[in-house]
Amino acid sequence: MKIVLFLLGLMPLFLASGGAHAADDVGLVNQLSGEVAYKAPGGSASRTSAFMKVREGDNFRLNSGARLRVVYFDGGRQELWEGPAEFNAGRKQGTVISGKVMASQLPGGVPQALAQTPELMQIVKGGRPGAVTVRGIKPGMSAEQKLGVQQARDQYKSMSAGTAGDDITPELYLLNVLREHALYDEMKQVAARMLAKQPAQQEVKDIVAWVNGLDGVAANR
Repeated sequence: MKIVLFLLGLMPLFLASGGAHAADDVGLVNQLSGEVAYKAPGGSASRTSAFMKVREGDNFRLNSGARLRVVYFDGGRQELWEGPAEFNAGRKQGTVISGKVMASQLPGGVPQALAQTPELMQIVKGGRPGAVTVRGIKPGMSAEQKLGVQQARDQYKSMSAGTAGDDITPELYLLNVLREHALYDEMKQVAARMLAKQPAQQEVKDIVAWVNGLDGVAANR
C-alpha cells in the first residue's frame, strides 16, 4: 500500500516533467526540396517531410542544394532556407546556426488558414474523401461566408502576384479556405495550379488525386 501511495505521489512530478518538455506547434513546412534532416529536442534525426508541423525547438539541417520554406503561425513570418544551412525553430522565427535565410511577411489571416494543412494532409493520406469539411456541408452559404471566400480569393490573387514560380503558399492558403466551404470545383482548379508549380512533389500529387476524387462525395450529399 505504501508503494502504491509513493508512486501516486510521484505521478504529478512525471506529468510536470513531461509537460515541461512538450513543444508547441509553431509553424509549417510549406516547401521542401532536397535532403533536409530535422530533430526534435531530445530526439533523433529524421527526414523532413512536406507540409509537416514545425514545433518550437526543432532543429533543421539542410544539405547543399536543399531548399526549405517555413511559415510561422504567430506573426506570419515566412523563411526560405537554402543549404547548406542549419537553424532552430523558435516561436516566431528561426535562429540561425549556419547559412543564410530570406524572410518575408504573410498577410493577416493567411497563417491561420495554413495551420489547417496538417489536418488536410491526414485526410488526404488516409483516403477519407468524406472528411471534406470540419463543419459539414450546408445548403448554400451565408452572406458573411460568401464575403469571406471572396476576400480569400482576392488575397490569393495579391499573393500570387508577388511569389516565386514554384511557391505554392497562395494555393495552399486558398485550398484550405475552399475546403471549409466544400467548394469542390474551385478546389480542383487550385490543386491543378499547385501541381503545375511543383509537378515532382508527391504530396502535391496526393492532394490533386484526393480533390479529383471528391465528385462522388458531392453527388451523394
